Amino acid sequence: MQTVETLNEGLKRAFTLKITAQDIDSKVDAEVKRVAPQIRMPGFRPGKVPINLVRKMHGEALTQDALNSSIQEGIQQLIADHKLRPAMQPSVSLEGEYAPGGDAEVKVELEVLPDVPTPSIEGLKLERLTVPVQDSEVQEQLKQLADQQKRWDDAAEGHAATKGDQVVMDFVGKVDGVAFDGGTGEGMAVELGSGRLIPGFEEQLEGVKVGDEKQLNVTFPDDYGAKDLAGKAATFDVKITAVQTAGETVIDDDMAKAFGLQDLEQLTGLLKGQIEQQLNGLTRTHMKRKLLDQLAAGHDFPVPPSMVEAEFDQIWHQLVHETEHEEDPAAALAELESERDEYRAIAERRVRLGLLLSEIGTANGVEVTAQEMNRLIAQAAQQYGPQDRQRFIQYVQQEPMAAAQLRAPLFEDKVVDFLFDKAEITDREVTKEELEAAIESEDGFSSGTHVHDHDNHKPKKKAAKKADASDEAGEEKPAKKPAAKKAKAEEAPAAEGDALVEAEPVKKAATKKAPKAAEGEGEEAAPKPKKAAAKKKADAE
Repeated sequence: MQTVETLNEGLKRAFTLKITAQDIDSKVDAEVKRVAPQIRMPGFRPGKVPINLVRKMHGEALTQDALNSSIQEGIQQLIADHKLRPAMQPSVSLEGEYAPGGDAEVKVELEVLPDVPTPSIEGLKLERLTVPVQDSEVQEQLKQLADQQKRWDDAAEGHAATKGDQVVMDFVGKVDGVAFDGGTGEGMAVELGSGRLIPGFEEQLEGVKVGDEKQLNVTFPDDYGAKDLAGKAATFDVKITAVQTAGETVIDDDMAKAFGLQDLEQLTGLLKGQIEQQLNGLTRTHMKRKLLDQLAAGHDFPVPPSMVEAEFDQIWHQLVHETEHEEDPAAALAELESERDEYRAIAERRVRLGLLLSEIGTANGVEVTAQEMNRLIAQAAQQYGPQDRQRFIQYVQQEPMAAAQLRAPLFEDKVVDFLFDKAEITDREVTKEELEAAIESEDGFSSGTHVHDHDNHKPKKKAAKKADASDEAGEEKPAKKPAAKKAKAEEAPAAEGDALVEAEPVKKAATKKAPKAAEGEGEEAAPKPKKAAAKKKADAE
């Protein structure tokens, strides 16, 4: 094989490889001899087909395989001989048409990683903002869990439903006198005052009694998710089959046992640990961002444009997807376009920080063990079906760049932990609100934690809306309270009663389930309650 360098400019390299016909033919001959004993042909005993016939029958395919194999070997030899460190997969193309029996010329183009200057990691100073767990927050979580376990009892005969009661009903919804999909249901239970149903619906149920039949008049919101119902007036014919009042749920050992735990003390401990874990995540996020800001400020070197472009494409794709869910997608996209250059700068910063952390880790013996890598691969493979899972594992094991991408976030976290150990850290106790404000502020929100996917350094203009898209990979992001969203926002209601549901009430994440210990940390997980407290829960809710 002959190699000629045709470009050496900055981080860009280009070469021409000449693979001789002799090299290709020798590979074909070797392959023919290997497969000949397996070839069957009428008139010949198994394994006795002449070599020349095997070559005639399968020569074209074997030649193509030999050419591909020679090219791959040539590229690996090129990288080794010139001590190249490719930034991305090299671009490979044949020069002209390849004629079997002749030489092959291959053009190889690539960008190499820059020589990263020795990182300065001495004198790092960080402030660790800590938040103690408040007993009041634990009690609030207990109260919300108790509310989830609310017991419903049939009301006394003749009881008129009031706010806080639960009404069970059958209903048929109509627009212009015609029933519509998702507007019909039976046995649907709704707590009056919960705000789950479309505006005006629950209010008209106040005062109903068991056996009442009533027609409700409502108007779907203009921004309702099902476009064929948005802004339209509708009627609902309802029949009340039950009115129930809430029984008191006592916060005691029995409530804890409903979650499969031993007693209230264990439940309280799990909740406190869960809150503490969330707060520690916020603390780490803030400190890590400050660390990356110091590293970014102290180092500047050229980065491969192809890596920047790939990083920018990933950011941009997510941001554009998010604009589709804005109230005015066209305006949101136009605003985003005005910030394109700023997001490209974010991509460049991410790449530079990624290379910098890689250099720090390599220079200081930080590594991801084989056991840790196997666990990462196994976890990633779970997103695939049983048939594709093994193929994914084999792909990662055979493709170094795929393995590197999977390995990067964990390696990065290990490097950051190493730097935390090297830094001079001072502690300051703050409130949760102060910590969240520090993270969200432009000073405290200027960098992310995982350089490959989410540097939170954002454009100053309305950047908070797009926080997630420019995060660095794997970062512990600040917990956000979920905004109330329209149910079925992207499609027309299909299941029974879906059309009624307006919005989920805003709740803290921890109130949706019983606390669960972190996997692999030896803590006991709390399963769901053994018995549902409510007598009926409609699917539409």
